[in-house]
Amino acid sequence: MILSDKKILEAIDNGKIVIEPFRPDCLGTNSYDVHLSKYLAVYENHELDARQHNQIKEVLIPEEGFVIQPGILYLGVTEEYTETHHTVPFLEGKSSIGRLGIDIHATAGKGDVGFCNTWTLEISCVQPVRIYAGMPIGQLIYFMVEGDIKNYYNKKSNAKYNARTIKPVESMMWKNTF
Repeated sequence: MILSDKKILEAIDNGKIVIEPFRPDCLGTNSYDVHLSKYLAVYENHELDARQHNQIKEVLIPEEGFVIQPGILYLGVTEEYTETHHTVPFLEGKSSIGRLGIDIHATAGKGDVGFCNTWTLEISCVQPVRIYAGMPIGQLIYFMVEGDIKNYYNKKSNAKYNARTIKPVESMMWKNTF
């Protein structure tokens, strides 16, 4: 079951969902709009290795915007810090973003109960597009969880993305054993 706008507001009021900054005008019928921050990152090397720590370099989006190019993976991040303590958050691109040929996540649209952070976005495009800091980029949808939760993400000792940040975070796959 997806939370309605009223249920999202109730969850915010009782601390089960945190959105900072919260803007009432960004609350939709059953979602909340999130925005692209000024921070992007790209991998330094063209060839990436899943067993190695692949380094990134920061790109700041200037006032006049930044043109993203096809064939390059950009890591972006939401302006909003969020916490979800009793629901499963899903981040989807806004339809207006999709109609510009922009994808905001390669595979990681679902968060975990207990996720407390900004959202790193895996941005790609099908043709050059100028993007801007502060533009609406996606929407959070919250699903109810049935049953008790044993492993909240923010309490897991092996969680790789718990450190609070305002910048995009590169893949931490290299921390896995395989």
